[in-house]
Amino acid sequence: MSEKYTESLEKGYTPINITSELSRCMLCLDAPCSKECPAGTNPAKFIRSARFRNFKGAATTIRLNNALGSICARVCPTEKYCQKGCVRAGLDDPIDIGRIQRYITDQEEKLNMQILKKGPANGKKVAIVGSGPSALQASASLAVMGYKVKVYEKESKLGGYLRYGIPTYRLPNQVLDKEIQRIKDLDVEFITNTKVGETISMEQLKKENDAVIVAIGYSYGKKLPMFNSLDNVEVATDFLKRVKEADGNVELPSNILVIGGGDVAMDVVTTCKILGVKNVTDVVYEEFDEFRASKKELEAAQKLGVSIIDGYKPIEVSDKNVVFAHRKIDALLKIKADLIILAIGQYQGNDTLGVDFDKNEAVTLDEYRTSDPKVFVCGDIAKGDKTVVCAVKKGKEVAAAIDTLLEGDK
Repeated sequence: MSEKYTESLEKGYTPINITSELSRCMLCLDAPCSKECPAGTNPAKFIRSARFRNFKGAATTIRLNNALGSICARVCPTEKYCQKGCVRAGLDDPIDIGRIQRYITDQEEKLNMQILKKGPANGKKVAIVGSGPSALQASASLAVMGYKVKVYEKESKLGGYLRYGIPTYRLPNQVLDKEIQRIKDLDVEFITNTKVGETISMEQLKKENDAVIVAIGYSYGKKLPMFNSLDNVEVATDFLKRVKEADGNVELPSNILVIGGGDVAMDVVTTCKILGVKNVTDVVYEEFDEFRASKKELEAAQKLGVSIIDGYKPIEVSDKNVVFAHRKIDALLKIKADLIILAIGQYQGNDTLGVDFDKNEAVTLDEYRTSDPKVFVCGDIAKGDKTVVCAVKKGKEVAAAIDTLLEGDK
């Protein structure tokens, strides 16, 4: 295992410096941070509890709203959400809500707090296709409501993109495993190595359950046609999965070109630098004021020495050479690289589930319900942002939608 790959770039708080950060919070009466969390977690409430050393109360606030609280604490782009409205930003820096949440959920784990409880059985069953963040949250929410939940995962391990896409230095596998175990403790059943549509049919799932949630995610990386004939090209999702499954023990060339500017691209370039690649160049279609990547992830990549060139798009490729043209000015850029990694977006790749798609998102009657009265969607394929915290939001909401529909049948 590569120690550099598994070592967190961002250190957690200690008992001493967490006190200092908590004391910076102004304990706003009508806290803006609490209005900006997609998952509905209340940062002002858990910060107040932690400030007065009530870590059980703080963990309860987090966990009851977010079954993946430990994960979101590490991977959520907080500057886009809860920290955006922090009043401290006008004085110095916003409260570091993500790292505070991480400290609280670490305490939850150390003290073996059991916060989520399985609800009284209501006799109804729900099947979930996929085990990514939205599926995990939906399964937890439904189990707390009393549903019998069974999750089907095509891979040998659970977690979807959390497992195979987010690098270990951002999300350690042991953190993911513990979150999943909490959900298993709610009597949720997980079945791996089972691809719905092949190993088992959607018709069988619909027959055996009161509702089915399709949460397959975007597990396939897009590839520009001009790169199809090249042997030295890899899509970002495949690269990240390859590295993570090998715990960072992979051989990489000294000169890598990455094309793309989202969070996935930042994960790729940062991973390359952590693993010792000498020259890592990232060419991005967007200019810096349009960047889609998290500010924190962008700054981490730049700090490690990644060369980021903004405003260019590829127009020609030959062997190891790629020619780019600037979007706005008359300028060409030519780069030669031993490995070219495409981080230009993802898509779902399962067309055997009976869900219709329009522009890579599921067609639904409302937010989550398809034209089939038993089939719902959530996660990346549902409309809305594609971050982990928004996946949690969708998982909670689809569970509530199913409960409203099925409880109305009583």
